Amino acid sequence: MSESVAVVVVTYNRADLLERMLAGLAALDPAPDAVIVVDNASTDHTPAVLAACEIAGLEVLRTADNLGGAGGFHHGVREAYARGFDRIWLMDDDVVPATDCLGVLLAEDADCLMAVREDVAGRLVEKAATRFDLRNPLAIRPKTGMVETAYGERSRMPARVEIENVAFEGFMVRRRVIDVIGLPDPSYFIFYDDVDFALRARRAGFTIWAVRDAVLVRQLDFDQQHDLSGWKGYYMYRNLFAVHLRYGENALVRLKPWLITAAVVLLSPLRGGRREAANVIRAMRDARGMRSVPTRSVD
Repeated sequence: MSESVAVVVVTYNRADLLERMLAGLAALDPAPDAVIVVDNASTDHTPAVLAACEIAGLEVLRTADNLGGAGGFHHGVREAYARGFDRIWLMDDDVVPATDCLGVLLAEDADCLMAVREDVAGRLVEKAATRFDLRNPLAIRPKTGMVETAYGERSRMPARVEIENVAFEGFMVRRRVIDVIGLPDPSYFIFYDDVDFALRARRAGFTIWAVRDAVLVRQLDFDQQHDLSGWKGYYMYRNLFAVHLRYGENALVRLKPWLITAAVVLLSPLRGGRREAANVIRAMRDARGMRSVPTRSVD
């Protein structure tokens, strides 16, 4: 029985990347039933790129303000769900799918699927976690294993690999998952909204599979070493803390954000400085307000 699929793309001020990404979507065989692009109030030539795009079924949702990646995916997934699509394929604006990527995913009878990313040189760069540890309080970073380091090359992967978190860069979800756990949480703004969604899905009993032969090419190098004293550093800390407070499997893991905050503040004269210390203090305060897991509402 065939299933309908909508692609949801979120973009902000990366028109040239978006143009290449849309060209990749236009070349898909089979084609998706709809492409919903959430333009997060871009100020570059993104509107012109979208106006020139001739993809059948393209719909542009332009927001009045920048909602961040989390808000954009919440908005786009809500629209795709409301329109009744069976599967929703989430995509960032800096990836390009192989021509058969959608077909490979649709051939898999599973509720949560992840395309496997490579860089422009063909090297495996899939960062999805094979182990995301929220049980061990000594694991400073909960991602203790990932597809890239576990296998090294795509050819060494089995056809499907079970993973414990995802990126909203090639993640496909059936609507029944949203029926159970609700929409992506817009309160994250950026970072960890995809991790949060995966944790909720797995807690609800869904298994997430990375599909080896579903190829997605990432146009940019990974750069997760953000300036922790800048504005992105605040979100990195706050959202990491929120994940621990929401989903930590014991009291010691839920205590980790407080310990990290204390360590950063104490070490700030030696590294990071006052701005990072201020970021982590504000992040800890605000993460406490995010402790509740989102409701299952899709309104």
